Amino acid sequence: MIEEAQAMGADAIVGVRFQTSMVMQGAAEMLCYGTAVKIESSL
Repeated sequence: MIEEAQAMGADAIVGVRFQTSMVMQGAAEMLCYGTAVKIESSL
């Protein structure tokens, strides 16, 4: 996720969420998502 955000020119990732679910015995799926943001200064 960090590499993808850096490739888009983002400065940070906000609103990060993790989600897991059992897909079968002994195996799980993990999702992680967030919003890549670009910080602007008004100075």
